[in-house]
Amino acid sequence: MNNDTEETIQLTHGAGGQVMDRLIGDHVLTTFTKKQAGEIGLDQLDDGATIDLESGSTLVLTTDSHIVKPLFFPGGDIGRLAVCGTVNDLAVMGANPVALTSSLIIEEGFSTSTLDRVLGSMEKSSKEANVPIITGDTKVMARGDIDGLAINTAGLGVVEKPISDAGMEPGDKLVITGSIGDHGMALMQYREGLTFKTKLHSDMAPLNGLLELARESGEVTAMKDPTRGGLAAALNEMANKSGYGITIDEESVPIREAVSGVAELIGISPYEVANEGKAIITVKKESAADLVNALRTNPLGKNAAIIGEVNENRPGKVVMRTEVGGRRFLEAPLGDPVPRIC
Repeated sequence: MNNDTEETIQLTHGAGGQVMDRLIGDHVLTTFTKKQAGEIGLDQLDDGATIDLESGSTLVLTTDSHIVKPLFFPGGDIGRLAVCGTVNDLAVMGANPVALTSSLIIEEGFSTSTLDRVLGSMEKSSKEANVPIITGDTKVMARGDIDGLAINTAGLGVVEKPISDAGMEPGDKLVITGSIGDHGMALMQYREGLTFKTKLHSDMAPLNGLLELARESGEVTAMKDPTRGGLAAALNEMANKSGYGITIDEESVPIREAVSGVAELIGISPYEVANEGKAIITVKKESAADLVNALRTNPLGKNAAIIGEVNENRPGKVVMRTEVGGRRFLEAPLGDPVPRIC
């Protein structure tokens, strides 16, 4: 093949949007073996995979790699991100997280005191989530062959009945557990040195306790954490996979004023940037209010809100009712506009 025309990997291929979806569909899913009958596997593109046990329980397995830049930022760091991100991928599938792994890839010359700080953050976060780190691996690469530090974590959980991100049904209400855009805009504000009256902080947090409360308080049909690509990417994925449409109300979506300010200044939609401490939940209409009230009793869910509903009007599409009374499609982004965010 002529090297001038050969396709190469770009940053957008890892940014959680349409470009990454094409990469996975054209290369990953065409290569690896598909799922076993009755289990969630690669081709379903959920937040984890499931393995059914003879006992009747189900194991849920997920893995995640973290390359955030800078390593430390307002509200968190790469170590806390690694733990919370993996715990949350298990939690949105309804699983009780049991244990995590930790694999470190370190650049030659990396400060051991900085490494200790990252590891301490991972330990503190794992204790907060009550999910221990029980095994791992460490590799060192030559100076310049990697940018400081990358972390891969895998997580194992157990559930009786997994919750798929494609499980929503017409009539279900759509709930968000809190304000959107906090993580992505906090990193952007910090990187660019933007000064506002309010300093933004990442929203990263382990959500297993909050989502257990959600499952106990309402008839949950689907869950997903809107990380890379933000709320727009996650909603479009849920609509596309379920075959149903979603309508959301712009005025009901909680967005901090400072987030809106940064977004407007730099021209990036808060709907398209990553969140690391929020979850999307679809729930039966009859129990939606009870679920929101329960979420609001937890500090991580104090700004929870019903933002829309599932319907059959435009299958696979997300429609936004705007504040001025119009309607527009909320499209999935090509990728998260903020690189190296998680």
